Amino acid sequence: MTLHDDLLDPLLDARHKGFPPHSPPLRRSQVGAQGWQVLAGDLPLPLAVIRRDALEHNLQWMQRFASDAGLVLAPHGKTTMSPQLFRRQLEAGAWGLTFATVGQLGIGVAAGARRCIVANQVFAPVDLLGIAALKRQHADLKVIFLLDSLAQLALIEATHPEAPFDVLIEIGVPGGRTGCRSHEDALALAARAHASRAVRVCGVECYEGLGATGQDAADRASAAALMQRVQAVAEALDQQGWFEDAEVVLSAGGSALFDLVLAGLQARLRRPVRGVLRSGCYVTHDHGFYHRLVSLANARLGCGHGLQAALEVWAQVQSLPEPGLAILAVGKRDLSHDLGLPVPLAHVPRGERQPQAAPAAWRISGLNDQHANLCWDDGEGTAPLQVGDRIALGISHPCTTFDKWRWLPVVDEDYRVVDALVTWF
Repeated sequence: MTLHDDLLDPLLDARHKGFPPHSPPLRRSQVGAQGWQVLAGDLPLPLAVIRRDALEHNLQWMQRFASDAGLVLAPHGKTTMSPQLFRRQLEAGAWGLTFATVGQLGIGVAAGARRCIVANQVFAPVDLLGIAALKRQHADLKVIFLLDSLAQLALIEATHPEAPFDVLIEIGVPGGRTGCRSHEDALALAARAHASRAVRVCGVECYEGLGATGQDAADRASAAALMQRVQAVAEALDQQGWFEDAEVVLSAGGSALFDLVLAGLQARLRRPVRGVLRSGCYVTHDHGFYHRLVSLANARLGCGHGLQAALEVWAQVQSLPEPGLAILAVGKRDLSHDLGLPVPLAHVPRGERQPQAAPAAWRISGLNDQHANLCWDDGEGTAPLQVGDRIALGISHPCTTFDKWRWLPVVDEDYRVVDALVTWF
């Protein structure tokens, strides 16, 4: 096994949460041939699973959305940090991949990405050396990162790079995260970067997701204002002749307001424009935060069959200590809770394999490290529960569920394990 093979097809064993303790170690690629069935008790719970058909739907849906809009897709890899999903996204037609750190970038390059955006400020010498080393190893690799200040540029210049780094001028908003706060600051930075031997200005970038409120009118207004600023900076840099690639990259697009940035990524400049959408959470979607926001995008697009939730976490009822309360053996160590509590989806009685829809009255009222409180109002006529019953939970925010698992089985509609993914966080 080479290091590359071990990254894509590592050995899994009982040290990995969710792996059967009685099974011998297996390569990731062998998991789908074991005949395991989640609801038959072949794998220990709690367990995060990916529903194969919903995953495939999402891959195709978002790729088609970007293509129909005249854009390319560079999905944000931080969502999953899964080489298998990176490859699936590239095979589905993604132009490239996006990452938040140089460490993440290395995983993506090993998985086959050759066009990469680091959607963050890079300036530490160790990170700049890392990018340079990757480019020496892969002659066809293009890496672009974000630039938003003269201070960052000075730190890059202090390393005296052998070749200039490709950068995007980032546009930010007051009270937000990174990015130039004014048109004048962006132009002053671009002028200084154009004169520098340490960087090459390849385009303009922003992230509109921090302005997402779930209020349609407000979201339209905030996204439009930000994209107008991106276009204005791009037009000014184009007039000055400060872009240094054959095509200009304009990039935006989180996973909540991706439909509202389309026009801003299609500016008419003297050089060809490459509009790059960076959505990441679409790959599995969710049952909470993104479900609520993307439902608005579906309405704006007139699309009744948009993204589908592909990620679930299954757990067992471990205690029924009082009326109206079940304690599930799953908690903060197993699923996301930063953007909302999980949602009960289905119930499988002990000894059965057929999921039943969870009653509408069920709710998760709180999480501990390894426990979840499943509550309902006593006397509402909800289905009775027993210790040992299985409950499927939908999550809110896939990013912070993926990072709690080092492998995830991929299941068919009958919860038979047909494949497996690994993550590298």
